[in-house]
Amino acid sequence: MSTDPRIHPRAFIGEGVTLGRDVTIGPNAVLLGPLTVGDRVWIGPGAVLGTPPEISSLEQNAAWEGHLAHHGVVIGDDVVIRELTTISQGSHRPTRVGSGSWLLNTSYVAHDVEIGRSVTLSSGARVGGHATIGDHVTLGLNATVHQRRAVGAGAMVGMGAGVTRDVIPFSKVYGSPPRRHGLNSYALRKLGVSDAEIDDLTARFDSSVVDFHSYAEHPLLGAHVSDWLTAAAQQDATLKAS
Repeated sequence: MSTDPRIHPRAFIGEGVTLGRDVTIGPNAVLLGPLTVGDRVWIGPGAVLGTPPEISSLEQNAAWEGHLAHHGVVIGDDVVIRELTTISQGSHRPTRVGSGSWLLNTSYVAHDVEIGRSVTLSSGARVGGHATIGDHVTLGLNATVHQRRAVGAGAMVGMGAGVTRDVIPFSKVYGSPPRRHGLNSYALRKLGVSDAEIDDLTARFDSSVVDFHSYAEHPLLGAHVSDWLTAAAQQDATLKAS
């Protein structure tokens, strides 16, 4: 039992769990290894981190008995994981949650998911296995991302949307079925993109002519765009091979 007053005595912390500095863990939270938690992370009551991948061909190990398996979970610094959230172990790579992200209550992160920095998963959001969520993405209430999809940086997915295709960076997607509805200018301004460049991108979005390869060298957007292009290509190659 931990003597740190920030860790509730009814929290379960199993073998193979590494905690950073100033971590807060609520009652009845369950942390199973292999799991690495960064500094200043807040984990709410009843959250469960590190359960086995939900894949029928893989062992459903009892990590609470010290039987560790699979590829782990890595949580960055300053992450907030609210009550009853679930994050599964990776099957071939660690499941990752980037620094500064907020996972609101009852959100679900499946095996092998990679979530970027400063991402918000609203209450009830679901991210399927192997999906990639870019930096500064927001998933609305009860939004669902299908397995092996890539959501580009700065995108906003509206509440209740079921995402079955890759989402272009900095776009707004909502409805049923979900469709693109222009540019997420709010996210671009937070990154320091000028109004003139936002107007240019908005015109491209409105005309449905979006060549994101041309932004791969942009000083502010380049890394985000390149990451999305790479993730989308990898997901497509995996789907074609399966």
